[in-house]
Amino acid sequence: MDDRSEEEHDIEVEGGAFQGYERKISGILDDGSVGFRQPLLARNRKNTTSQIAIVGANSCPIESLDYEIFENDFFKQDWRSRKKIEILQYTFLKWALAFLIGLATGLVGFLNNLGVENIAGFKLLLIGNLMAKEKYFQAFFAFAGCNLILATAAASLCAFIAPAAAGSGIPEVKAYLNGIDAYSILAPSTLFVKIFGSIFGVAAGFVVGKEGPMVHTGACIANLLGQGGSKKYRLTWKWLRFFKNDRDRRDLITCGAAAGVAAAFRAPVGGVLFALEEAASWWRNALLWRTFFTTAVVAVVLRSLIEFCRSGRCGLFGKGGLIMFDVNSGPVLYSTPDLLAIVFLGVVGGVLGSLYNYLVDKVLRTYSMINEKGPRFKIMLVMAVSILSSCCAFGLPWLSQCTPCPTGIEEGKCPSVGRSSIYKSFQCPPNHYNDLSSLLLNTNDDAIRNLFTSRSENEFHISTLAIFFVAVYFLGIITYGIAIPSGLFIPVILAGASYGRLVGRLLGPVSQLDVGLFSLLGAASFLGGTMRMTVSLCVILLELTNNLLMLPLVMLVLLISKTVADCFNRGVYDQIVTMKGLPYMEDHAEPYMRNLVAKDVVSGALISFSRVEKVGVIWQALKMTRHNGFPVIDEPPFTEASELCGIALRSHLLVLLQGKRFSKQRTTFGSQILRSCKARDFGKAGLGKGLKIEDLDLSDEEMEMYVDLHPITNTSPYTVQETLSLAKAAILFRQLGLRHLCVVPKTPGRPPIVGILTRHDFMPEHVLGLYPHIDPLK
Repeated sequence: MDDRSEEEHDIEVEGGAFQGYERKISGILDDGSVGFRQPLLARNRKNTTSQIAIVGANSCPIESLDYEIFENDFFKQDWRSRKKIEILQYTFLKWALAFLIGLATGLVGFLNNLGVENIAGFKLLLIGNLMAKEKYFQAFFAFAGCNLILATAAASLCAFIAPAAAGSGIPEVKAYLNGIDAYSILAPSTLFVKIFGSIFGVAAGFVVGKEGPMVHTGACIANLLGQGGSKKYRLTWKWLRFFKNDRDRRDLITCGAAAGVAAAFRAPVGGVLFALEEAASWWRNALLWRTFFTTAVVAVVLRSLIEFCRSGRCGLFGKGGLIMFDVNSGPVLYSTPDLLAIVFLGVVGGVLGSLYNYLVDKVLRTYSMINEKGPRFKIMLVMAVSILSSCCAFGLPWLSQCTPCPTGIEEGKCPSVGRSSIYKSFQCPPNHYNDLSSLLLNTNDDAIRNLFTSRSENEFHISTLAIFFVAVYFLGIITYGIAIPSGLFIPVILAGASYGRLVGRLLGPVSQLDVGLFSLLGAASFLGGTMRMTVSLCVILLELTNNLLMLPLVMLVLLISKTVADCFNRGVYDQIVTMKGLPYMEDHAEPYMRNLVAKDVVSGALISFSRVEKVGVIWQALKMTRHNGFPVIDEPPFTEASELCGIALRSHLLVLLQGKRFSKQRTTFGSQILRSCKARDFGKAGLGKGLKIEDLDLSDEEMEMYVDLHPITNTSPYTVQETLSLAKAAILFRQLGLRHLCVVPKTPGRPPIVGILTRHDFMPEHVLGLYPHIDPLK
């Protein structure tokens, strides 16, 4: 269902309510649209904003979520009848689900790392053995072949099973928590592909991370656990029905997103702050407690599993499997030249980060044209990028010179073909190592450890760091957007750490800071320039490196890089949300909205029902439109004058019609409906499980009968006067998490509702399309 069809069109024509079945029939034009007699405005405005969004690498229709509590008679009856034991069950279940989300996300994060470390480790061991025997061509073909097989497996999963699993998934989770839903973004198939596709993609040697996909994975796990039961699998216990609504699912998915960050970075506090700063659009203290509890569970699970694997029972996964970067823990001393260097890092990081976002946006738009051609083209694109990445990873180290091993190192440790060794022999003679291959022919986590290390500042040549920075910078750009689960955190950290270490080498004679600390600050500046987060990134980096002494410097470089980058463009996730066509509601109103009022932007044709309406009228309206909400009007003889009764949802109307609670007389009989139905009958259905108009089987006789809509009508919808500033209406809509905002007339004697504002009516393309003269860019 498309969002505008289900909700935004619920808007505005004076006298447009259907008064009878015959009038409804006559209102249908030859082209299938609905005709009305008297438009409210001089023209019948149509909202032309797109209702199709790009999710992953595929296009799909979108709709909004009902985060507002829908206070109809069934809801009120259900809450009044709840006993103390049921309230305790609901409270216990919220915490139990938070625990299960943390437990499951921690396990998935561990298994993800276990798979990547073992698959990539065995691949690198094979290459190292072949290189040691000087079988260079065999080593290259084995390396490129393994990468190609893994990449093709990841791409096939995304292309044929769950296109929504492509990319990091953070923009989709962010949009969902803002109130936007798209088919399959949190489906079980997406969860399956996200887990295994991420393992294959990262192990295939792409410059991608598994941290972004872990956020999406945590959200999918939370959505799966919070479905509120399943009739298909006979999970219909009474207490599960408490979560058959979008509001509670939103809270659980927020916990899942925080758990994903905690599992990816071993940063529980950073996970909470990430959910607060970047992911969630609505927050409250109770949710803070639950997300903190969830991430604490993740931390305990990961700690226990890592301790279990220390004895070598997990294959090549061991001490360094889950990323934890040890930076020099000595005293952090810095002088005025060091502060100037840090300011320089922040400025350069902001410029490079904004350029990175610009190039990522261009690449994504180019790839979307390729991906539109079908699954085969998606897989071919992935294979091409895989071959290019393999050629760079294996070919560039030949440009680097062999370096003698540092003195004092343990015997047998240099060179080493082991998975986590900092020194890689590649083509070098005994007791020498190739520093560029130690970065490129390694897992991404181990490459970051190598860059953050403080063993010796001369471990990596300046030319090596420059080559690696350029390679990772551009490989990260061209890799993001192909049809595999891919995160941006690790590519950005790799590029930032290499350029930070490069600056540290150049400023070595005049700086007191260690090159490992410069690497950390470079990664922080690049993260701030791309992600535009400050508090959560600062805490994540400190938890990653276990070095609280770096707090002032990390704060400073993040603030500078974000400030500089904001002068050029927006954060990478905000750009991707816009590029995908997701109608995201910002937490502020645009300045031009102050020049308009609410009635200026309501659009389309308002279809409303009487309190007691003919079944045929409702059926025809549901069939000919895809609106999600319909105003219900109280009219004589039930009231003295027409007045707004409230809003009825499409899903509730379908349930009511399927139950066939009809009457042959046009009288109120809501009490009978309340006795024959239960609140759980109108609960939010699972993914793709809701009723559709095609599921109804109504006879001609039933079409002429009447149904009382009052029991399913939200009699307390949010309303604003038509003269309210559009800026204030946008802020109200966003802060309350609404789906429909009723616009009522200011003067009496008119129809009781002017129109309904939905999120698409606040989108710049709609507002500026109606009033191009207020466009600030013109």
